[in-house]
Amino acid sequence: MEHDVALSELVGPVIAAQEAAPRSARDLEAVYDIPVTVSAVLGRTTLQVSQLLKLGRGAVVELDRKLGEAIDVYVNNRLVARGEVVMVDENRLGITMTEIVKAERNT
Repeated sequence: MEHDVALSELVGPVIAAQEAAPRSARDLEAVYDIPVTVSAVLGRTTLQVSQLLKLGRGAVVELDRKLGEAIDVYVNNRLVARGEVVMVDENRLGITMTEIVKAERNT
């Protein structure tokens, strides 16, 4: 048994799906100039205010990370990656990304 199908019946759902999905990187151009804050956290610790006030030049504050352990990279206070500290030149540090952290979505 043959069934005639109009071209519009086949193409219509495809066009609708294309319109719902992002078409290209050009669609994102509106957000390219939005500034974001990128932070690299070497480690953390908790101090009492009295301990903080006693710190002076040369004081050592122990952090919760070990030497060589990856540091956390945050964008707008959201963890997005982990990486290693590298020397960019003799006066600057940088980060080599070693792991991208997938965001948990609440749907």
